[in-house]
Amino acid sequence: MKEFTKESKQGIFVTGYQNLKSSVWRWHLLDNKPNKMRVVKPVAGKVILMLCIASFLAGSLFTTRTSSIHSSENKDLENLNTVARDCDHKRKLFEGTGDIMGEVTKTHQAIQSLDKTISTLEMELAVARSKKSGSSNLLSLPKSSNHTLQKAFVVIGINTAFSSKKRRDSLRETWMPRGDKLKRLEKEKGIIMRFVIGHSATPGGVLDRAVDEEAAENKDFLRLKHVEGYHQLSTKTRIYFSSVVSIWDAEFYVKVDDDVHLNLGMLVSTLARYRSKPRIYIGCMKSGPVLSQKGVRYHEPEFWKFGEEGNKYFRHATGQLYAISKDLASYISLNSPILHRYANEDVSLGSWFIGMEVEHVDARSMCCGTPPDCELKTQAGNVCVASFDWTCSGICKSVERMKNIHNTCGEGDGAVWNVDL
Repeated sequence: MKEFTKESKQGIFVTGYQNLKSSVWRWHLLDNKPNKMRVVKPVAGKVILMLCIASFLAGSLFTTRTSSIHSSENKDLENLNTVARDCDHKRKLFEGTGDIMGEVTKTHQAIQSLDKTISTLEMELAVARSKKSGSSNLLSLPKSSNHTLQKAFVVIGINTAFSSKKRRDSLRETWMPRGDKLKRLEKEKGIIMRFVIGHSATPGGVLDRAVDEEAAENKDFLRLKHVEGYHQLSTKTRIYFSSVVSIWDAEFYVKVDDDVHLNLGMLVSTLARYRSKPRIYIGCMKSGPVLSQKGVRYHEPEFWKFGEEGNKYFRHATGQLYAISKDLASYISLNSPILHRYANEDVSLGSWFIGMEVEHVDARSMCCGTPPDCELKTQAGNVCVASFDWTCSGICKSVERMKNIHNTCGEGDGAVWNVDL
């Protein structure tokens, strides 16, 4: 017993040895047959120790394997739960995609509406400041303008001169409505059209009286407080925008020359695509050479401001036709006294927007050529907004050719009435 205890290192082995020895002695005492008592050899302590160690190892192995199985099962179960949660999350995200996109669309629309409202307020403030400073450039304003501005979609100013009555008549006979149709177009579509002209160097003279009579007959003129002259086009342009923004609260303001063929429906459709833009400048953008030589057409006296001789102008819309949003027209009205004027009015207008957050739209359909150019495009279904000849900066011999161009490249008299505004 003592010997076994010395070799034992753990109490569990001692207890096993005692229980085993006790069992052996009980079996020996029960065998009471005389002379047949068997001599039982005691089991060696080392054997018992080995049995105990084997039992301990077997138990440990079983416990470890069982624990490993349970751990593996738990891990697999946890992985399945994770996958299930991930699938459920993705399903909810997928189901909620429609709602999220809807909310994004609503938010975008709200931002656009807010931006438009702010732009409207800025425009009204500019007009109010302009009126307060007494800078009206009209000979006479409609009585209603003293109270509220007349709402419109677009104001189209047709630049004309005293000597251009035949040109004006050619437009009235083709693409420009007249009389009751002109009034109906204003009322139903918000499209305002006026021939824009100032006065002669001798107010009240024969030229002014002739225009007064024409205006009384057709009621399609806007008279400016401006002395007419070819080299005064930049000033006239500045006064024109300052004037119309003080009469009409329009989304767009257009300037077009009286020797250009215009398709009103296409023009209005083109502008309508940009009505959410507060500062938009639309036209055929170009960058022509700065002409420093005196005596030539389009000579620029301030050529030195554009760098070395031979340089080009910055990008700007060609002067035959362009459109600006009401924010830009209000800007011109508010800052009219300090806006610099170059020799060419289209360059002047483009320079006023340099350094501003203005989006330039290069609309090539606003500068198609005359037939066969516009004719081929019309046949292909690409009706032009405007047509003219670059060589003449308008339609060459426009009085004689306007009707033919209208019949060939026109969109049809009913097109503008079908535009949804």
